[in-house]
Amino acid sequence: MKLNERSLAFYATCDSPADNSGFLYKRGERHTAYHRRWFVLKGNMLFYFEERESREPVGVIVLEGCNVELCESAEDFAFAIRFSGTKSRTYVLAAESQAAMESWVKSLSRASFDYMRLVVRELEKQLEEIRWGLAGGCGGSRECPSSWKPKQSPERLPALPAILPKENGCAVWNNALGVGQPLDTSGCGGNDDEGTSLPPPLPPRRRVLNGEATVESPSTFCQLHERYSREVARLRQDWLEKQRGPRP
Repeated sequence: MKLNERSLAFYATCDSPADNSGFLYKRGERHTAYHRRWFVLKGNMLFYFEERESREPVGVIVLEGCNVELCESAEDFAFAIRFSGTKSRTYVLAAESQAAMESWVKSLSRASFDYMRLVVRELEKQLEEIRWGLAGGCGGSRECPSSWKPKQSPERLPALPAILPKENGCAVWNNALGVGQPLDTSGCGGNDDEGTSLPPPLPPRRRVLNGEATVESPSTFCQLHERYSREVARLRQDWLEKQRGPRP
């Protein structure tokens, strides 16, 4: 793989946020002595500099096709980045504390595109299960395909896996659809037993029968219309009050 040195140097030192950064001790390839370097992780690229204020990186490690694991070394808190292949190099690094080592091992293990593909596939699968659960809870007549088997009860939304705040742009769905709360199957949003506001159901679906489009559950549509009309009116009133400013 060919990399443009000037583009890499610019990317390493630009203002884009880093996934992790800090000082690590790097063991030399020919000599076993450790040298203190400033490391910056951006995406699947691990840059290292001689000093924190250096303008150009000394080198870069592309974190694809590798494993990050703990290793035995003369230095404490050591770990290694091992690549597959007989002639591939193994990078041995050491952190300054146990917490720093755990943080680096976790972030480096999740930096590759292979890991991101697994996360995206899992999120897509669970999002599809959420859609099927909502469609079944609102009284839809659509039957689940034989190849789909929900892991949890259809009356509860499946919880998504915990993701770090910074995962190369992954979205967070923890509060988007009321994860971990029972699904309201009455056809409208409303409140639960503790008075907590529940998410509204999906709008009614259109079906085509004999060339004519029909809308399922007209009562549900009316309830949705009233609910959102009140919300829009309230937001518009708040906006008008802000435009007028404080009263004298």
